[in-house]
Amino acid sequence: MSKRGYAASKKLLTGLIGAPIAHSASPAMHERAAEALGLRGHYQLIEVAGADAAGLRMMLEGVRRLGFAGVNVTYPYKEAVVPLLDELAPGAAAMGAVNTVVVKDGRLIGHNTDTTGFARAVAPLLAPSANAVAVIGTGGVGKAIAFALASLKVSDLRIFDSETARAEKLASLLARHGGATVAKSVEDALDGATGLVNGTPVGMLPNRGMPVPATLLHEKMWVADAVYSPLITPLLAAAQAEGARIMTGRELAIYQAADAFELFTGLAPSTEVMGEAFDEVMAARSAAYHAA
Repeated sequence: MSKRGYAASKKLLTGLIGAPIAHSASPAMHERAAEALGLRGHYQLIEVAGADAAGLRMMLEGVRRLGFAGVNVTYPYKEAVVPLLDELAPGAAAMGAVNTVVVKDGRLIGHNTDTTGFARAVAPLLAPSANAVAVIGTGGVGKAIAFALASLKVSDLRIFDSETARAEKLASLLARHGGATVAKSVEDALDGATGLVNGTPVGMLPNRGMPVPATLLHEKMWVADAVYSPLITPLLAAAQAEGARIMTGRELAIYQAADAFELFTGLAPSTEVMGEAFDEVMAARSAAYHAA
């Protein structure tokens, strides 16, 4: 539907496919952004665990036919949906991962706003030159983070995954976009690094682990985490203790949502409004967690 069409109809149906997603802040962010623009928005959580290709195809067909402007896609389906879509935006095609599916003229078009969102979020942390950045984890979000860093011309990008073949596959995809080195270990990835990004779910509640040993962190580096539940993960707490600059998953969550909203509607949402909604969700979740 066109920008004019949304303004006229005042209705907006979007959602999220993944599992587990009951904790997602996306409904609050998208619905609040829609309200601020005078739209009546509903963001539907579509939680289905263990869906195979046939199950995903059925869900996407529902999205196509039931009036959705589009849906976001999260773990574990960011790569699995790719062959089921009608078209991919260049960025999503390059990395083979999608987190946003837009319905346009009955066609399902895949995008990746994790990449654009992370690029917007991390840019202030990057030095003008001599960036050596380590990315831990090369799954759906790790891929997007690596491509975002490549788009920002990081001069020395190191990637590590416990599944070496997956890291090597990502390195081959990045070969046309500035390149990346596959690290043999976490220690190898962080040797001389000026920045570190956790692209794994390690540290997401109820997990309290760390993707790298605290002994590898120091005050001359910056550390970012894609996890936002909790905002201060064990990794970020350890980095703070060492005097490192940190970036929580808040910025990625907000910017990827804002970019997705604009793709769904053609309307630029307020990141301030989305941020307020995100913060309210996180505050309520923190209170419930500590009360339990």
